Amino acid sequence: MTLGELSDPELLRAHVAGDADAFGVLFARHRDRLWAVALRTMGNPHDAADGLQDGLIAAFRRADSFRGDSAVTTWLHRVVVNACLDRLRAAKVRRADALPDDLEEYAGRGATLTAAGDDPAEDIIAAERRHQVVAALEQLSADHRAAVVLVDMEGYSVAKAAAILGVAEGTVKSRCFRARARLAGLLQIVGDCEPDHAEPGNPHSPSPVSPPAARAPPRTDT
Repeated sequence: MTLGELSDPELLRAHVAGDADAFGVLFARHRDRLWAVALRTMGNPHDAADGLQDGLIAAFRRADSFRGDSAVTTWLHRVVVNACLDRLRAAKVRRADALPDDLEEYAGRGATLTAAGDDPAEDIIAAERRHQVVAALEQLSADHRAAVVLVDMEGYSVAKAAAILGVAEGTVKSRCFRARARLAGLLQIVGDCEPDHAEPGNPHSPSPVSPPAARAPPRTDT
């Protein structure tokens, strides 16, 4: 059986046992999704690359701490998201750089923007919307941004996002609710939100996040 045929837990165990290639295969399998989360959490490719690298180094070194109480992908996402949040909190990153146009190449996870078409005016509007969304996300706290990125932009369930962030489901719902309310004011966009995402007892808030698509991350050697 080749490494590519092994399951995620088997690859992680092989890495811990000393296989020099197992972690690289595991990372390649989930590379695009991890990059998408890092990019949307950090807000620009440069900081996302640093956050992703920090997370992968931590996962590489601490693989023996994985106990199997969650999926390997959940564990990887948790490590990467925590690394990104650590960078945001330490450096207080507040850049609102527009994301490159080629980020749409790896779209398709969660809600997505409309692909470029034949109407230049529509393309300009879409590009401006991407810029506005990124700038608005930069105004959120790190915790609120991580929650709304995972649920609204990456399409994870509240339960999955809670597992990744290591918090209660109610905390994720509360952070998403507050993030959406803040984004609605910043973007001045009114839309319908999914009932499952609203806090119990509160009216449904707008869900204005129309995410910038993700691009492939730079190659990371471990």
